[in-house]
Amino acid sequence: MDKYDHALESLRFDKKKAHKLDKIATDATPGIKNKEKGREQLAHIVAELSDLQYRLYAEAKTALLIVFQAMDTGGKDGVVRKVFGPLNPQGVEVTSFKRPTPDELAHDYLWRVHRRIPARGMIGVFNRSHYEDILVPWAHKQISADEFGRRRHQINNFESHLIENGTSILKFFLHISKAEQKRRLEERLTNPDKNWKFETGDLAERGLWDRYQDTYQMVLEQCSTGHAPWFVIPADCKWYRDWATAKIVRRELCRIHPKLPKSRTDIDGLLVK
Repeated sequence: MDKYDHALESLRFDKKKAHKLDKIATDATPGIKNKEKGREQLAHIVAELSDLQYRLYAEAKTALLIVFQAMDTGGKDGVVRKVFGPLNPQGVEVTSFKRPTPDELAHDYLWRVHRRIPARGMIGVFNRSHYEDILVPWAHKQISADEFGRRRHQINNFESHLIENGTSILKFFLHISKAEQKRRLEERLTNPDKNWKFETGDLAERGLWDRYQDTYQMVLEQCSTGHAPWFVIPADCKWYRDWATAKIVRRELCRIHPKLPKSRTDIDGLLVK
């Protein structure tokens, strides 16, 4: 057992413990306090992830789906780049779910998601996900409580179906404070290198901060299951966000324990001339 397991488990959302988002510190760093040590460890963890991913790809028996959700500026792009960017792109697929296209709207809301589920041997990373179709409509008061309940039930069943068919799932909510979001949005306005990230719609969504926090609370309570858990990652400190996410992914891949397969052919006695 990793000595950090207790700290990592504290990040797992547990409705039985009455976890409340407004009581979870966004600048906490459970398990490690030193930034430099965290960054140094991250490099070693990513190297281990690279080896585990290689084995997962070669074995091709199971898949791993990683889901990221966050408020705007929460750090989804950053953690994908830092944790999964160094891995072999042949074995990692990143999907960013934007506003649904007319073709996607012509189907049920899970249609576009199911098409991007990773194949066996692959790691699939969702930058936003099927949860957008429950979070955004509820925050904007576009669906009823009955529809929210139906979608929550459908999503849980969908994830159970994936798991029963060989796909492990980890879900991460990158938890930032409203003050930190303000700082990051202002940086997008003032830093020429980050101007391209700013959208006026970000300000409108920020105006719904409390509504979104309440919606995330509902989603975490109703959609964090033993087989597809949600982890609430304090994300004001970017280095900790990356470290904790990488540690949890590494732990899951170690649990899956992929092995290199034997040669498909009899190679005994073969010589390369």
